[in-house]
Amino acid sequence: MQGSRQWPWKAQGPTGRPLFSALQKAGLEVLLVGGSQTKHVQGRKTDVLDCMWIQKLHSLGLLSGSFLLSDTLQELRTYYDHRQHLVEQISRYTHKMQKALRLMNVRLDVAIRDITGKSGLAIIEAILAGSRDPQYLASLVDVRMKRSKQQIAEALHGSWREELLFELRACLHFYRLYEEALKECDQVIERSLIKHAPQQTATEPEEKAVKLPKKKSSKNAPGFNVPELAYRYFETDLFAIPGISYGTVLCLLTTMGKDLHRFPSGKSFASWLRLVPNNKISGGRVISSRTRRGKSSLALALRQAANAIGNQKEHELTPFFRRIAFKKGRIAAITATARKLAVIIWNMVTKKEPYKKKEIKETNEKSRRTGLRQVERRIQALQLNQGELEKLFSRASFLAT
Repeated sequence: MQGSRQWPWKAQGPTGRPLFSALQKAGLEVLLVGGSQTKHVQGRKTDVLDCMWIQKLHSLGLLSGSFLLSDTLQELRTYYDHRQHLVEQISRYTHKMQKALRLMNVRLDVAIRDITGKSGLAIIEAILAGSRDPQYLASLVDVRMKRSKQQIAEALHGSWREELLFELRACLHFYRLYEEALKECDQVIERSLIKHAPQQTATEPEEKAVKLPKKKSSKNAPGFNVPELAYRYFETDLFAIPGISYGTVLCLLTTMGKDLHRFPSGKSFASWLRLVPNNKISGGRVISSRTRRGKSSLALALRQAANAIGNQKEHELTPFFRRIAFKKGRIAAITATARKLAVIIWNMVTKKEPYKKKEIKETNEKSRRTGLRQVERRIQALQLNQGELEKLFSRASFLAT
């Protein structure tokens, strides 16, 4: 087995990963081939016959290797996946605490928006310490709370059952454990990102990355300066895109990093994320165009950002989102907007260009004018008279209001 010789090898699941890495470190050229390229084999199937079939396909040049991340990104992706698990557990125990309080008829979730905030945790700790007076519990909330102390106190009358208090105490304990684990994980991710970050050139001002506009972060947002690290990696401000959160950029940093340049185009990047239609054509007719299934944390993050864009009114991509949602539904609109975000991010990172907000608005205006011309041609084809036009415009103005 010499340097560049390629050997067929069949392995499934995570059990084959250590051997795959060992073969790469030994200097062998190893290809990771998707099962869709080799699954259509006739006759009796055994591992030996499969290996022989794979070797034959590869010798004929019919197999192509999958896109593989570098060792650095595999390390970062492992940290990120563990971080997502911690966030899910924090959310899980938050819901369990909320359920225990509801079963005791304590509607803390109604009185306070976030029961795991400063005021919510203070009330829960006081309840577990033995306090039952609603007025005293309501006095623990922050002075900036919108609801009055009396309104909050009315929601804190409950039936204090021992088994539910025990569950509440246990959930709070696990909640704090996972919170501490999340902070520790963020510190590890920050050190790893700083360690592998590209060095700044001498001509590049160091303060440029620090003066990026700050965006409101969520509760479980990373506890370090994500905009500064993202600018060092990508040399462009991804936070200029409204709807892109700290979590989305952190996912891009830990799952792609500097490997984004390995994709020849934004379309190929979106296709790798499985955000494009997978057209199946038979007899010249498209019988299916559903996107391919797959688990990609970056695709999920972009879908979440697209969903947030769909809820905004003033975003540049909102007209595109609503146009797709009207034709094919909201789920298709989320996928299409996520695909557009992937192309925008690829162009910004690979070309080191800023977010072109003006060009997107011009594209929206062009689509609007095209739609208006179609309406005009439709009205002319129907040959409407003056009364019908006035009735149509009055109905349109009524629907607009």
